[in-house]
Amino acid sequence: MAVAGSAPAYSIAATTAALVAAAGLASPAALLWCGLPMLGIAWAFAYLGRADVHAGAAYSWVGRALHPILGFLSGWAVVVSATIFMVAGALPAGAATVSLFSPESTSNVPLVTGVGAIWFLIMAACVLVGVRITARAQWIMSTVEVAILAIFAVVAIVHAATGSHAGPSFSWSWLGFGHFQGTGAFVAAALIAAFYYWGWDVSSNLGEETKNGHKSSGVGGIVGVIIVFLLFEVFTVAILEVLPAKTIQANSGNVLGVLGDEIWPGIGGKLLILAVMLSTIATLETTLIQVTRTLFAMGRDHTIPKAFGRSHKTWRTPAFATVVVTGVSLILFIGSNFLGSIGTILSDAISSIGLQIAFYYALAGIAVVVAYRNVIFKSVKNFIFIGLWPAIGALFMAWIFGVSIPSLPTIVIVIGLGALALGIVPIIVFWRKGSRYFSRRPLELPDELTGSIPVVEGD
Repeated sequence: MAVAGSAPAYSIAATTAALVAAAGLASPAALLWCGLPMLGIAWAFAYLGRADVHAGAAYSWVGRALHPILGFLSGWAVVVSATIFMVAGALPAGAATVSLFSPESTSNVPLVTGVGAIWFLIMAACVLVGVRITARAQWIMSTVEVAILAIFAVVAIVHAATGSHAGPSFSWSWLGFGHFQGTGAFVAAALIAAFYYWGWDVSSNLGEETKNGHKSSGVGGIVGVIIVFLLFEVFTVAILEVLPAKTIQANSGNVLGVLGDEIWPGIGGKLLILAVMLSTIATLETTLIQVTRTLFAMGRDHTIPKAFGRSHKTWRTPAFATVVVTGVSLILFIGSNFLGSIGTILSDAISSIGLQIAFYYALAGIAVVVAYRNVIFKSVKNFIFIGLWPAIGALFMAWIFGVSIPSLPTIVIVIGLGALALGIVPIIVFWRKGSRYFSRRPLELPDELTGSIPVVEGD
């Protein structure tokens, strides 16, 4: 689920051109220096999940460790960013499917939109009828996707090693800071890199539905970040080596397909387009899971209408939340592809997702340090994995959030921060209604951690 949430093939295909435009040969460095703090956030999610297995994940953890308002806004950031992404993700799913069978029809907007909508509805149905079906579908799609990517990663490395490439040869300096054109370029690239990784935390939202979820969900997130980091780095280096910069920019939505045709003429492009299609469909499903579980947790706490917190008697899924999110996303998706003004707004909105990601990841990193503050210095392990690494991750996310704002287009700031600000409305309404969520309940250290975290009696 964590790998599918980050959608490696989709992220590489859809975002590499933007990353290369911002960072050039420093693109691998941006992924590395954003990936290390991101892993710190994954450790934060793992330890917070061991203290509180909750469908809302950061929504609950930040609320209990820091403040209920910050917790609600963390959950709200997940809801708005996921909704925006689902609108953007359905179109590539349709385009990839059409290009597999009829490449000349990819410019047919009604056809691509219709196919994308069908895939979206199929994934929504899987999410609606139960997590077991969802998990099986993810195993199939993600296994095929990662297998294709792993094969091509090896082929790409061999291809580049033989000197058969139009770009520069790999240098270890690509992983340093020397190729960044100033701090602004690094911040812009880091914000894009954050979007690459985003989605792995869906495993935490499934904690209540996972066997041994208080441990398995967190471990899944950590392993997911490591896997996608390796895939991102290998393919970014391969793209920089094999393809000229002009080709990368000219094929911003199909970089993987072009790479496949270059290193394995004929079948290569088709296979990587298949990987992109599966990746996009899979991440639509995990994003639906993440937003519906967060809304379910909010409804259960009555911080939004209670109907969102009800589960289906047979399927045991948040049916009302799933139907509402599916309907809203479908309307926005279809509208964005037929109404130019909405399409323009939504294309700018995608850039705002990075702001929302940095916001709630930073709060989660701070939350674990505050929640476990009494035991951080009791061992080296605690200090590194509960204190130092998550704190670095939180500071990094907070830094790129704050520093990037002045350089972003006004519309991106308005949508990114404005969507977060809308969360203040339900806060005011349901605080006045007396929701118990707003009565802060501090996180308690779990008894099961007493073996790895020495806890003094009475803590």
